[in-house]
Amino acid sequence: MDLLEYQAKELFQQIGIPILPSQTIHDPSELKRLNIPYPVVLKSQVRAGGRGKAGGIRFVENTIDAIAAARAIFHLPIGGEYPDAVLAEARYDAQEEFFLAVLLDYQIQRPVLLGSARGGMDVETLLQQMEKVVLTAEFSPFQARRLAIAMGLRGELIRAVSDIIEKMYCLFQEKDLELIEINPLALSADGRVMALDGKIAANDCALARHADLRRWQTPTAAASGTSNNPPELQWLDQVEGKGTVGMICNSNGLALATWDLLVQGKSKLACGLVVEGSYPHPALSRQLEAALVQMLALPQLKVILVNIFGNAETSEAVAGAIANILQPQNRIAVTEKSEERVTRATGVANTKRERQETSPPRAQSFNLSLPLVVRLVSGNLAPLQERLSALPVYWVDNLEAAVTRAIALTKTK
Repeated sequence: MDLLEYQAKELFQQIGIPILPSQTIHDPSELKRLNIPYPVVLKSQVRAGGRGKAGGIRFVENTIDAIAAARAIFHLPIGGEYPDAVLAEARYDAQEEFFLAVLLDYQIQRPVLLGSARGGMDVETLLQQMEKVVLTAEFSPFQARRLAIAMGLRGELIRAVSDIIEKMYCLFQEKDLELIEINPLALSADGRVMALDGKIAANDCALARHADLRRWQTPTAAASGTSNNPPELQWLDQVEGKGTVGMICNSNGLALATWDLLVQGKSKLACGLVVEGSYPHPALSRQLEAALVQMLALPQLKVILVNIFGNAETSEAVAGAIANILQPQNRIAVTEKSEERVTRATGVANTKRERQETSPPRAQSFNLSLPLVVRLVSGNLAPLQERLSALPVYWVDNLEAAVTRAIALTKTK
């Protein structure tokens, strides 16, 4: 379950991470009773990325401008999502911006601390300067200081940033989170740090233990299994779209690790999609199929890298979804037994005021010569691999090898 920014900042405030004075607005008229002095920034509360470039973040100087800007934001879809709320927040004069994150890396099955001295929207620079500390044992403040020093911080700034990292990890552990991110963590001229934006992804399976997170759950058609609409997909934030590699992963941490390897290999990401978790999950196969439908229609791509980490059932479900989309005339039937395995409650999806309902394009319209590199680590995949042997689908069980193959394919005419 992905939280909205104002929800993430509510948790930040509880744990002692500094945030700016803010007020959540559900109707533009509420700005007449704004408790924050101008100037303020208005932010669209959507889970999709790219709010700034899409026009979902506006700076205003007075009430009249704020009401006009809020009306525009409420009617602006970002990634197909309309906001139900706008966050009004005080402006902050940032001298420097950092990136901090704590995530659960499913590949190594460890929490990882991430930090970059160059936060903000310049993703390539952020990734080039990314430092990480893998927690092979219990967390200690020393590891937070180790990350701050690796980021190139000095003096009192080491203590301030490592204190934020320590609080992030406490929240990460206490709430059973998969990801907690602050980008940017801003530094003012007088040396104060401030979390200007925040993202939190909670583990759906752990929500029963956290009533404060469950109150932000929204029932979804995917959870009840009553909708035939294409499932909603989470686009990876801050991708500039100038590359030739499309990436599909099943967690934010795995997506970030894969992206990092692509950057190290001098390759650029065109787009990234995160599908729902691992098997059993009622939306996994449908989301993967919807992701492939969208990516196979993008003309600039030269390769799609599908990196899904999970057990044998996850791998087999993913391989079956790929076979279904590439060869729908031989579509694999879902058995009653497999349907029983995947039935459970899911997390939150985005509620929309409007939705343009479209059917996925037929497989005949896809560019089936576009190669797919599929990284799966287990399962009985031989029958499906044989079925797709005539198509450019490359099966790999190692992440580094998958990234290397994908990069090589972008250079092949």
